[in-house]
Order: sequence, then C-alpha cells, then structure tokens
Amino acid sequence: MNPRLRIGASSWSAPSWEGVFYPPGTPPADYLAYYAGRLDTVEVDATFYRIPGERMVDAWRERKTITHEKLLVECAQECGAFLKVMDRLGDKLGPLLLQFRYFRKDELADPKPFLDRLEVFLAGLPRGRRYVVEVRNKSFVNTRFLDLLRRNGAALALIDHPWFFDIEQLMRKSDVLTAEFAYVRWLGDRKAIEHRTTRWDRLIVDRRRDMGRWIPAIRTILDRGLTIYGYFNNHYAGYAIGSIDTFRSLWDGSG
Repeated sequence: MNPRLRIGASSWSAPSWEGVFYPPGTPPADYLAYYAGRLDTVEVDATFYRIPGERMVDAWRERKTITHEKLLVECAQECGAFLKVMDRLGDKLGPLLLQFRYFRKDELADPKPFLDRLEVFLAGLPRGRRYVVEVRNKSFVNTRFLDLLRRNGAALALIDHPWFFDIEQLMRKSDVLTAEFAYVRWLGDRKAIEHRTTRWDRLIVDRRRDMGRWIPAIRTILDRGLTIYGYFNNHYAGYAIGSIDTFRSLWDGSG
C-alpha cells in the first residue's frame, strides 16, 4: 500500500481479538506491542478501553468533557491538561480528534452557535499539532465550517456513518480536504450491529461494496499529496482487523 495511506483500528484492546488476532494467552499488557508489529497506527479511544494506566486514562477522558459536556465553553483547563499528557507521546502522537455527537433540532436548530464556539476554540489551540473535527450533522458542513477548519489547519473527519453524507456525496459537495492530512473513520451503525453481536471477533456484515466506494476518494486524496490516517471500528462490520484485511484486498485489486 502507499506509505502515505496509514490504516489501523479504533483501539487495540478488544478482549475478543485474542485467538483471532492476538495469539491465545497473550497478556493484555502485550496487546499493543503485538498490534504495533503488524499495523503502524491506532486510534486511541480510551474513554471505553482502559488498558493504559489510570492517570493516562483520566487525562484522555477529558475529550468527552470538552466536546460533549461543556461543548467547547470554559474548558481551557481540561484542554490544557489533555494536551500536556498527549505531549508525552512525542513523535508517536498522531492527529487529535474532536468528536461531536449528533444534535437534534430541538437542541441546536441552527449550526451558527456551534460554529461560533468552534471558531474561538480552534483559534486558541496551540500550534504544532494536528487537529481533526468530527460532526454528525450534515447541516454543519457548510462554507463557513470548512473555511474555519482550513484557516486553522484542522481536518474534517471523513466518516462512514448512517447519519452522515456518503463519501461520494461528500467529495462532490465541496473541497472537504481542509488540512495537510486527511482523517477517515469507518464507524458503521453501532445500534444496528449491537443487535446482532457484542463479540468483535468475526465479520458479520459484508461491507465490500461500501468500501469500494471509498477507493476513488482515497486515491484522489493521495494524488493531492496528503497522508491519510484511516481507522476501522469494530462496529463497522463486526471485526476491525477483518475490515482492514478486506480493505487491503480491495485496494490491492483496484490498482
């Protein structure tokens, strides 16, 4: 694969991967080392998985406080604490994701208040790091939103999620590549798949057609000289590592 196409999973610590990805009997403390020998990037979702130490986890959890509870207001202390801990990763640190939930119309009928807050927040972030903003509301993706991301060098998270644009719609909509890198999240439908399984050790949804729609977009992004960080969630098809293998096979066969 192109070295600028970095594909990994959203977390490394699912216990059900033991025996299908991790060798049987692998201690959880050794999961990350094994993962790193096979994949060169991982999305740390430590609000759900607690293999890191408690102090590190407490700092990572500030992401929820900033984006979900305080919604970017009066959160400078939390943000500073989070960034300080992240700096300990040094050159291993990848993009930092600001993930926002879907807002119902009775909560936020107009995106302007959100964009006002986001503009101030992004402008106040320290430079020298890579930031990503994920929204679930289609109406938020307008010219002002994309322009403010671009001014601050932040990437729009390109997501595969049932509430959001599909990638073909999104790439036609506007120039959604707002940073010197791109960030892709294959999320899937969490509620739908959890009705079918809560073990994440096998593919239970055939997503090859959906993945195939991403291939032209990925090639377009690479042709623009950007590095892509892409992450598969277990909820996408049932098993993130299996999704990665499927994507790689499709990619190799598409060239």
